[in-house]
Amino acid sequence: MVGNWRWNVGLGIVGAVLTLLFSIGKNPLSVMLMRSMYAFIAFVAIAFVLRVALAFILQPPVMHQAETAGEEGKGTQLDLQTPDESEDLNQMLKSQMDGHKAQEVEQPDQNRQFKPLTPPKLVSTQNKEPEELAKAVRHLTGG
Repeated sequence: MVGNWRWNVGLGIVGAVLTLLFSIGKNPLSVMLMRSMYAFIAFVAIAFVLRVALAFILQPPVMHQAETAGEEGKGTQLDLQTPDESEDLNQMLKSQMDGHKAQEVEQPDQNRQFKPLTPPKLVSTQNKEPEELAKAVRHLTGG
């Protein structure tokens, strides 16, 4: 079952208190208490029915024994492990710090133009002709 008996009693008390509050000025004390007791019993029964319905709805599907007999143990463990490439990465970073090119690993599927961790260098505009700079600005702005 979903939950425990405290949910039933809690909802019963809520129902009884609400019934008592709504009838406090309209009925004598004995009628109020009797109706609150009836409300408590009704709310406990409703809570019990709701808990049974939730337990029925939320139960996991039953798997047949014949289907799972050959697959026992499959899917119970997941072992993810990445290869240790820290030495390769350290070597690449060291070669870039020293200014040497990293050793290229030739693979037929890779593009030979791609070089990891080698971004293009920025070009300085200090020694450029003003006409070339104006032409570049016009080209970039579309004018």
